[in-house]
Amino acid sequence: MKTKSILLQFIFIVSISTLAMGQQIQMPQASPTATISQKIGLTDVIIEYSRPSTKGRKIFGELVPFGEVWRTGANAATIINLKNEVKVEGNIIPAGSYALYSIPDKNEWTIILSKNTKLWGAVGYDAKDDLIRFKVKSGKTGQKYETMEINFVDMTDTGATIAMKWETTRVKFRIETEVDSIVMAEIKALVIDKEAENPGLLYQAANYYFTNNKDMNLAYDWITKSVSEDPKYWTMHLKAKIELALGKKKEAIESATKSMEMAKEAKNPDYVGLNERLIKSIK
Repeated sequence: MKTKSILLQFIFIVSISTLAMGQQIQMPQASPTATISQKIGLTDVIIEYSRPSTKGRKIFGELVPFGEVWRTGANAATIINLKNEVKVEGNIIPAGSYALYSIPDKNEWTIILSKNTKLWGAVGYDAKDDLIRFKVKSGKTGQKYETMEINFVDMTDTGATIAMKWETTRVKFRIETEVDSIVMAEIKALVIDKEAENPGLLYQAANYYFTNNKDMNLAYDWITKSVSEDPKYWTMHLKAKIELALGKKKEAIESATKSMEMAKEAKNPDYVGLNERLIKSIK
């Protein structure tokens, strides 16, 4: 009986201890985690990192020493996920996940993409895991960044710049993606080879050809078929722009006028203005 009582007391103590250990007080993180994502061209790029704050400290050259590998953030290593193959500062990088390390210096940083994404910060970092290293110039920001920030800037149809800012230091590197060969392959498969009649597909193909200064006569054939089958104010506006590019000024004015009338009917002032300006530029 005594043995049973001791056993019950032991179980009770273990249960209380386990419950106490499982309880936690929720508090703000010193370096909160962040995830940013951006579609660059046709490629999704996702960056996961923790955001340390200055808190009155001198950062680069002291808290983050010059000439040493840094996790480029706080806590676990910063991770960059690439859904497709890209070029980073002109270097081909296969699709995948990489740890983003850096070696800060006064005027120049070394950026590292490592294949080892499992480390806590830079603890255990080994250069043999590097996929690539490249150097970029560092610069000064126009304001102080209390908390480290990574974002995407200077967006184009095919690329973007990743900018890292903390304290008064800014470092940037460029990502470029392949777009044209993919889009052209789809246009060939869906529009050219199948001799598409779908007005939406024809509009998309014509718009891509016009925007990228490709075969304007083919673009004109496609947009003409599109507006003939299903006229919209935006497709008619594109027809006017392609006609102008081909030197068909009279036809361009007629198409822009029709587009403007349709846009007024649809209560879309943006396209009304676009057509007004287009007509004015021709006259």
